[in-house]
Amino acid sequence: MKTALITGITGQDGSYLAKHLLDSGYKVCGMARRSSTMVDDRIHHLMDDISIHLADLLDQTSLMQVMEDTRPDEIYNLAAMSFVPTSWTQPVLTSEFTAIGVTRMLESARRIVPEARFYQASSSEMFGKVQSVPQNEETPFYPRSPYGISKAYGHWITINYRESYNQFACSGILFNHESPLRGLEFVTRKITHSVARIHAGQIEHFEVGNLEARRDWGYAGDYVQAMHLMLQQKEPDDFVIATGKTHSVREFCENAFACAEMPIEWRGKGMDEEGVEKKTGKVRLKINKKFYRPAEVDLLIGDASKAKRILGWEPKIQFPQLVAMMVEHDLKIVCR
Repeated sequence: MKTALITGITGQDGSYLAKHLLDSGYKVCGMARRSSTMVDDRIHHLMDDISIHLADLLDQTSLMQVMEDTRPDEIYNLAAMSFVPTSWTQPVLTSEFTAIGVTRMLESARRIVPEARFYQASSSEMFGKVQSVPQNEETPFYPRSPYGISKAYGHWITINYRESYNQFACSGILFNHESPLRGLEFVTRKITHSVARIHAGQIEHFEVGNLEARRDWGYAGDYVQAMHLMLQQKEPDDFVIATGKTHSVREFCENAFACAEMPIEWRGKGMDEEGVEKKTGKVRLKINKKFYRPAEVDLLIGDASKAKRILGWEPKIQFPQLVAMMVEHDLKIVCR
């Protein structure tokens, strides 16, 4: 039985990955930060089958101790300060967790379990102001946020350890991937949860930022399978994981309202634009510039042909299914 260590196991990806590895016959160990109450909502159903070890990406000693205690065959480093807007208000802490934290993980693995295979969660935010469309493994990075910059550091230090110490270290450059387990602070889940609350009569409208920002949105449950596949190859390498299709925030909103049988039409222009429910004429969505980024990332779309060719990976859940899945989940939560 292989042992896997997952940092960030309490997050969206950590939960889906833990379930996938358990189903694949792994012993799964999770790493979480010490706190007065551990937020384990996403992994509550798995707690009897996994072990949780307390450590912190800011503390090298604690990381080495977890490596010693678990002796993992595979390490999945998913932990990070992952909410992009927060990276502007907490840029130093973001770099400590999301950049330097990767070095601490790699160094701990090198010293304690040098044969362990290492996965680093890189991000499409590294492409930022994109230099080519679509983006693949050869596209130059141009990050536009402290988060994206920190992820670029984590990506390159992983390559550096692979080339310097011959560690089996891979990076998955994952484009946006969502699910019902996504945090409410993220725009996709904010939309689906707000739509559900409007449907239930709890609120009348909600606000978003840039409707025209376009993203390559996939399903987190599909993407964690790609992470696992990367560590099963003969040689370590880096892979873009994406659907190859792009949709705007506007389209996400329209699909979410349609799933709740509240189709909307748009009135106004730019910052005055509003989404009005066709049936009732009530304003359901407003634009607020406070949700715009200081430096916007307008278009992200990935080319995952390398992952398809080498890993045999392809996304199964398409955009309309993903939005419907999230809306249905939030309708159940809000209406129960």
